[in-house]
Amino acid sequence: MYDSKTVLMKKDSLEDLISKLFLAAGLDDWQSNTISQHLVLASLRGVDSHGIIRVPIYLKRIEEGLTNKQLEVSIERETPSTALIDAKNSSGIAIATKGMQLAVQKAKKYGIALVGIKNSNHCGMLAAYTQYAARQDCIALATTNAPPNMAPWGGRERFFGTNPLSYGIPTGSETSIVFDMATSVVARGKIISAHKNNQKIPIGWALSKEGKETTDPQEALEGLCLPVGGPKGYGIALLVDVISGLFTGASYGPHIGDLYKDFENKQNVGHFFFVTRADLFQSLQEFKRSMDKMVKEIKQIPLAEGVERIYLPGEIENKTMKDRKIKGIPVSPEIRNDFIELAIKYQIPTDLITPLQMRENR
Repeated sequence: MYDSKTVLMKKDSLEDLISKLFLAAGLDDWQSNTISQHLVLASLRGVDSHGIIRVPIYLKRIEEGLTNKQLEVSIERETPSTALIDAKNSSGIAIATKGMQLAVQKAKKYGIALVGIKNSNHCGMLAAYTQYAARQDCIALATTNAPPNMAPWGGRERFFGTNPLSYGIPTGSETSIVFDMATSVVARGKIISAHKNNQKIPIGWALSKEGKETTDPQEALEGLCLPVGGPKGYGIALLVDVISGLFTGASYGPHIGDLYKDFENKQNVGHFFFVTRADLFQSLQEFKRSMDKMVKEIKQIPLAEGVERIYLPGEIENKTMKDRKIKGIPVSPEIRNDFIELAIKYQIPTDLITPLQMRENR
């Protein structure tokens, strides 16, 4: 739901603007372009919580010296099929992109690869990394931990982050399967986005600090996110924290620096990538043929009452992306104002923020 002041902006204009902002903040061309393309991709796919809304906070942490402007892929431990990368506090999106590229490279050569990353920062939308692997004919699993926003099941104090996980699977003629979820009911970024856009949140997303259900995003941000599936989400969140944080040597749970609130400490986020060639146990053609058959069979299952169609993981996001590439990406007045202020601050032409059209209230 967007108000009548929300505007639509072209993908290319946003990528150009955001890249110029990060370049002006001191990042090199590759990092600036990579971060820009990643954030715009998230917004294109409708994952607005991990998209262009993140630009101001990323820039603020760079300005405060809390994110290293230099990108150095420092491999601390390595075997033919594994690598541990010390991010040296560089941009999470940039180092995670390099990490997944390395994992795919190793998997293609040796069949399987594990890449861990420590001393990193918020790495954006995990689907971007698993989608890349799927396009390289690999099956991939990606996880990252996050600052504490969720209590262990039965508790009332923050310990775990929303700790997302994503997988990507290549197909033949069908669209690749890309699944991405937070282990909370929703990613905390969706609550931040609702707060930024002056929107209410549904009951069941979060609790206030008093432990009561709330529709107020401000109360939710001060309180707790709820785990998806109750104790099941809690169990998965714990696993994500272990393989992303403790396994790699990064921080975990309450020891991770808060992206939005902690401007004295580094985040030290951890990421974990598992990648395997899709042809490890059979030919690629056979595997893709089986995947296409599976997709078609799922689509042919009789629909439950009130359901119009069955979607595969990532299919709704792909549909949204096609629509937004044509019509534009919705930008709220609050986010547009942020961009105007940042453009003026970094001496970048504000004509890059010109909308395609005003979006109708709906």
